[in-house]
Order: sequence, then C-alpha cells, then structure tokens
Amino acid sequence: MILVLVAATVTAQDTSGAWQMPASGLASLSHYNLPTGYVGSCGCVGDSSGYYPTAALNQLAFGSAAVYGPGCGRCFNLTLLDTWTSTPPFYPSTHPSVVIKVTDLCPGSSAHCQATASKPNEFGFYVHFDLAYPTPAIPLNSFFPSNVTQYGYSDFGLWNVTYESVPCIPNWAGSSHADAMGSVPNQGSSVCCPGEPSTNNTCPSYSASHALPPDTTTSGAVRLLPGCDLGLVLSLGLALALVCSSVAANRPDPHILPHRLR
Repeated sequence: MILVLVAATVTAQDTSGAWQMPASGLASLSHYNLPTGYVGSCGCVGDSSGYYPTAALNQLAFGSAAVYGPGCGRCFNLTLLDTWTSTPPFYPSTHPSVVIKVTDLCPGSSAHCQATASKPNEFGFYVHFDLAYPTPAIPLNSFFPSNVTQYGYSDFGLWNVTYESVPCIPNWAGSSHADAMGSVPNQGSSVCCPGEPSTNNTCPSYSASHALPPDTTTSGAVRLLPGCDLGLVLSLGLALALVCSSVAANRPDPHILPHRLR
C-alpha cells in the first residue's frame, strides 16, 4: 500500500484567538541524541530520558520559548508514514508507531521547528517532533524502516507522521514506573512535567506568562546525570548519591540549556 501525503496547513485557535495544537493530525519527525538520564527543558525526571520513549516538541506546539510550556508531559502516539529526504521517495511496507512523552523543547531557531501561528515549517506542518533516538528504549535500527540495498543508507532522518494525543496512563511505557513520572525534585518553580496532564494539571507558558506551575514532583524521584547510573546509586547507596549530588550542584541545570546545544 502506498500512502500519498499532502502537507496539512490546518490550525486551531482557542476562544482568545491563540494558536492551539490540534489533538491529532500530520507532523514532521526528526531525531536527536539525548544522553540517557539527561533532564530536558520541562524538567522531567531523568529516569524518563532514554529508558522510555520521549521527544522534543517544536516551540509553537510546545507553547513556550523556554523552560516549560503546555506541551510538557503530554503523550502522543506517533505513526511513521513516509520520508522527506529520499530519492526516489520511500514508501515503507510497515508503519511502526510509538507513544512518546514530551520532555523537551525544540526552539524556533532550530531546523524544522521554526513554525509560527501564521507560517508552517519548510514541510508545510505546524507540528514537529524530535524523537530521542537511539536510546535504550528505542535502540539503533529498531524502529525506522529502511532499504539499504536500494538507498545505500538506513537513516532517512526526516519522516512524515501522524500524531494523536493519548492519555499517558497506561499508553506510555514509563507510566507504570513511578521514577519515570513527574519532575525532578528540589528545583522549585523552574520545572513542570505532569505525569498525566489534565485540565487542572497543565503547565503554563513560561515565556508568555511566567506563571507558577503546578507542583509536578513525585516522591522518591531520582535525578540522574551522565555518569550517575540509577543501578549504581541503588546498589552502592548514599556514597554515590552524594557524589552525584555534588556533580549536580556544580553544573548548570541541563533543562535550561537550548535543546540543540545538548
């Protein structure tokens, strides 16, 4: 079956006229390297990064130009359609899907994430996902279809996808693991990552309002940094935890760094 995709330019607005991300539709998809255990812009717990499928969302759909926004913590089912970059076009025989949690921002200055309320990105879309890949949750060559014999490479880089907003519980693989839900502790109002976003538990736009976010921390959440493996912390106990805490105290919060600089 060959799927013919026409770029969608449909937008949605709320009663105030502000742009709102539709609950489902078409989008573009790329992927980026996110170290396992790293904390993204939303401040979601490190155990969510790499161990379970996550993605960055373009600035317009994310709802903020920095730190957290209404997109933080939301879960989406993404289904691959076809590619943008291959010649001839590649129409895979299978269309894998994955449910991701938004933990990071892809700023408007980044390639493919520059859509505004009045102008889509270069592919004609207002929504773009940047999948954390490869990771332990999505190992290399385990998700994206390819045809190395025909094209000479396996990574097309850019895909057309469908997306659908879904409840994180029970659809996201990390939702049954308490250490993967919520935001990192001891960061006050600089983080917002609902385990299950809802009407009363949605992050405000940091750049638009600086409104205080709801408390989305979870008890027992462990913040992981590169070199601070959860298994080692659990097995070696307090000594390693203190070392990791010392590392954390002497480096900038990674969630405030621009997505593309990581």
